[in-house]
Amino acid sequence: MNKPIASILLLACLCVVAFLIVDNRRVLMIHLIVLSGGESPALLAASEELASTRWHDDYFTIDEIAPATYAIGEPRYYQQNYSYLIVGKTKALLFDAGPGLRNIRKVAESLTDLPIIFLPSHFHYDHVGNGIEFDELAVIDLPYLRQRAQGNQLAFTDMEHLGAAEGFDTPQWQIDYWWRPGQLVELGGRTVQIIHTPGHSKESISILDAENQLVLSGDYLYPGMLYAFVPGSSMQDYASTADVLLAGVADLDYYGAHRVEPPGPPKLSRQDLLELKQALQKMRLGDLSSEGIWPAEFKVNDNITILADPGFLQDWQVD
Repeated sequence: MNKPIASILLLACLCVVAFLIVDNRRVLMIHLIVLSGGESPALLAASEELASTRWHDDYFTIDEIAPATYAIGEPRYYQQNYSYLIVGKTKALLFDAGPGLRNIRKVAESLTDLPIIFLPSHFHYDHVGNGIEFDELAVIDLPYLRQRAQGNQLAFTDMEHLGAAEGFDTPQWQIDYWWRPGQLVELGGRTVQIIHTPGHSKESISILDAENQLVLSGDYLYPGMLYAFVPGSSMQDYASTADVLLAGVADLDYYGAHRVEPPGPPKLSRQDLLELKQALQKMRLGDLSSEGIWPAEFKVNDNITILADPGFLQDWQVD
């Protein structure tokens, strides 16, 4: 065998080995996405929405999903993000801020005069409002984040943020509040709870509003394709989080961070969550068929599909 052919075969073998290692495989995919992209796609056409939906301008929509609780949509962004504003009597909480193509802070301030605390469901670029400045920032208080923070300065990693895929710089934040898993956050006459819901990413959280019987579930649960193949995602975490959520209040609505199509905010039910758990159990046993090579598509129900490693590459180990 001549040297050039041997070198090519060796490189191919090394690529295969790298692909079979979870972290390398996922990082490699992100770099390929970056090389093929680097900017946000063109905006979608304005969509037909619910009669109760209000357009804030030509980009943002507003739906009141519960008293003083607003779903702020970006239906013209190709990922159709939804962020949520929860208003108390003394403070308001903005959960997610979209990719920052337009300034969601102005929308939130049109809905309340109260001080607004911004809290991301996780650190991916399409949720942190890249470049938008907020007066107060909160993040989930996890040991590995605390350990690497310099005082209250927290720099994201490239693989936490993933913003290079659309040309966003990786941010560094000055943190005002570190909220631990399970913490009750008082907004003045209104209390919500921070729930650690890893699966899509290590730092993913949801917000439980027990009074209004709803969960704001970020990228853990929404209609469409759930990403369980990106850096930081975990099949075991996805399954464990389903158990945590199902062990809580029974009759809840789940509002996620993305929708597939109009009209209205992305809403799911406890039944969808239960069927997600059942699908994850089947995936672990190798009893749920999939389509595609990588990421493989595992159908949960008519509302949800999981994008994950093919069965022989899935890691169900507890960290």
